[in-house]
Amino acid sequence: MDNQTTAPEVQSEQPTAVVQETTEATAEVSNQEVNFKDLIPESFREEKSLQNFNNMEDLVKSYLHAQKLVGADKIPVPNKHATEEDWKEVFKRLGAPEHPDGYKYSFKENEIHPEQLKAFNQTAHKLGLLPQQAESLIKFYNEMNTNQIQSLESNAEQTQMQTEAELKKEFGPQYAKRLDQAKRLATSTLGEEFLNNTLLQDGSRLGDNLSVIKAFSNLADKLSEDEIVKGDGIGYMTASEIQKQIEELTQEGSAYWQKSHPNHKRAVDEVYKLREQLNG
Repeated sequence: MDNQTTAPEVQSEQPTAVVQETTEATAEVSNQEVNFKDLIPESFREEKSLQNFNNMEDLVKSYLHAQKLVGADKIPVPNKHATEEDWKEVFKRLGAPEHPDGYKYSFKENEIHPEQLKAFNQTAHKLGLLPQQAESLIKFYNEMNTNQIQSLESNAEQTQMQTEAELKKEFGPQYAKRLDQAKRLATSTLGEEFLNNTLLQDGSRLGDNLSVIKAFSNLADKLSEDEIVKGDGIGYMTASEIQKQIEELTQEGSAYWQKSHPNHKRAVDEVYKLREQLNG
């Protein structure tokens, strides 16, 4: 019998201690907030293009996006030394037509004077306007001109009504006669187109201006024997002549007072018109 005894095996605790320390160190690092900018090499930290990035995800996204643009068709921006031809090439690549007559519009081109449209297209092409920009500009000016024309027509109509009211008040029963004579003389002197298309500072047409009509009316009185002034149209009556005719039509026993008379309506209508003339 072997009396030799074997000493019990002693297990070392060192590996366990190392693992535990490593785990604790890792946990401590993970619990600490990592500063993204500290991960950037010191020589690149001041680059302005990197100042807007606060995490790795944004940086990677930006990089991938930039990679997709590599090889894409790019248009260089001309600098201060660029020539007119350099700019023409840029405009062409952006979509401007090669020639001024290359502009096409969705609206009817005959709505614009051909020469005006041609001049606009030449300027648009020189400026490098894209087709949609050129069309938008034309539509804008068309609408502006339309609104302006409508406004002028409205003002002209109001001025005409005001002038008519003033002249009726001043001329009285002689309104139709004096107005007709003034128009005849003004038209023969200045021309109808000039009277209708000439605008004065107050926005009224020359032919509707109160002062102009009065001036020609006064001149017509002095030239009353002139054939241009007299004309061959409607005959005119003085106030006393109108009153006399009204008295004749409304005398007792006339058709004016007899509803059953076949000419009753005609008599009433005529008297009404005469009284309108008399009262202006």
